[in-house]
Amino acid sequence: MYRIGEIAKRADVSKRTIDYYTQLGLLQVEKTSSSNYRLYSENALDDIHFIEKCKELKMSLNEIKDRLEWKRADVLQQAEHEKYLKQAQILASHMKQLEDEITELQPLFDRLSIEEKTRIAKMLSPEKAALLQSLAILFF
Repeated sequence: MYRIGEIAKRADVSKRTIDYYTQLGLLQVEKTSSSNYRLYSENALDDIHFIEKCKELKMSLNEIKDRLEWKRADVLQQAEHEKYLKQAQILASHMKQLEDEITELQPLFDRLSIEEKTRIAKMLSPEKAALLQSLAILFF
């Protein structure tokens, strides 16, 4: 976290520029310290560099603000994407474990009588029985 003077120095801009960008909504204050200092994150430093590059390309502040919003939305989408990807990997791992268990139990299940299979099927909800049947079809 950076105070205004620290982030201005690191970004090679003035404190007044940081104030101006903050007032325009181009920069976001991460939080305020107990001494009432505004604190900026590392992302704000990246945003300042981005703003300065856009200014070099003669973009208006409104255009820069739009681009920053797109950039921030992209970061959020990437974080969401990674969260869902991780969840999918966990589910795939669980499915692999279930597949291994089904493979292990299939010879035993094959030896059961119709009555025993029916009794087992009655212990399962219709959804679970359908899922088990689907998995058996997929793997065997």
